[in-house]
Amino acid sequence: MLHRVLFAGVVALSACGQKSFSTPASTRTSAGPDETFACVKKQLGELGYRQTSLDAAELRVTSTKIDLKSRRADTQFRRMLNKLDVDVAAEADGQTSIEALGRTFAEYATHRGPTEQQEKASEQVKTDTQALLERCRS
Repeated sequence: MLHRVLFAGVVALSACGQKSFSTPASTRTSAGPDETFACVKKQLGELGYRQTSLDAAELRVTSTKIDLKSRRADTQFRRMLNKLDVDVAAEADGQTSIEALGRTFAEYATHRGPTEQQEKASEQVKTDTQALLERCRS
């Protein structure tokens, strides 16, 4: 019985100690959802991101920006990818919310093909996330 309790404690502590790799951020605006979504799509392009998926009905967009400057001493390393996932939604109080999630992935060339491993969010994706929210907030 004591072993089960200790095992449960170890599992609980390990779950609490994991790092958060993404950088979530949000803001609200008085502009309408469609206008805000158009602003988000425009600003992603201006920040150098390429749209990878679009859900116009749910006002969601995902985009990727390739960082070719980062290098690693690993022969399988290819490049770093900064990804932004943005959701726009109308709120009950008449405001529009913008939820942005910035993430960074290292892309490796493995025997299975290109493989992405999520890493701690880069400073670039953090800056881009804040810039996007600031530009579309008004």
